[in-house]
Amino acid sequence: MSRNVEIKARVKDLEFAKERILHLNSELCKDSDPKTTVLNQEDVFYNLPNTSTGKLKFRKIEGFPPELIYYDREESTGPKLSTYHKCEVPENLSVVLTKALGTWGIVKKSRTLIMVGQTRVHFDNVEGLGCFVELEVVLKDDQTVEEGQCIAKNIMYCMGIEEIDLISISYVNYKHPTIWTLTTKMRYENVADETKVA
Repeated sequence: MSRNVEIKARVKDLEFAKERILHLNSELCKDSDPKTTVLNQEDVFYNLPNTSTGKLKFRKIEGFPPELIYYDREESTGPKLSTYHKCEVPENLSVVLTKALGTWGIVKKSRTLIMVGQTRVHFDNVEGLGCFVELEVVLKDDQTVEEGQCIAKNIMYCMGIEEIDLISISYVNYKHPTIWTLTTKMRYENVADETKVA
């Protein structure tokens, strides 16, 4: 099982946000890799039993093998722990999963990745939703969640991201709020009343 600490926020100008990361001169970001990787992704989400609190998605990445990802993450603003399992799979597995489980959402996005130390900084242009920045602090085996939260907050502040910009739920929940509410109301007692991105 792998672990991340994540933050997701709305941004108005992705290019400006990228420049902030690439030109930060603080000690925090001195290891920034100026190289960027552009990933065109499509995530298909599958129905799961009500006993499961996580999400299962089939990710298509242009130029890379598909991945099957199961993850479990708290739906809240601020840095939050995400645990996940991921593996490369054949493309035709999506047909089998769709027949067996059914789907409830699809998210397409263009993602630019820049590494800042152990943090994956994603600049996402999400179809139908707009522009976002996502931080994923990849925790080492001996690191605590609190350490990851501190790293995420520091990068967030260096980028000029404010608390009001943070979002609590995933892209698929924003894109399909009604379906998500119906399929998760038995799992979550307190869900933020966020149904769309302005």
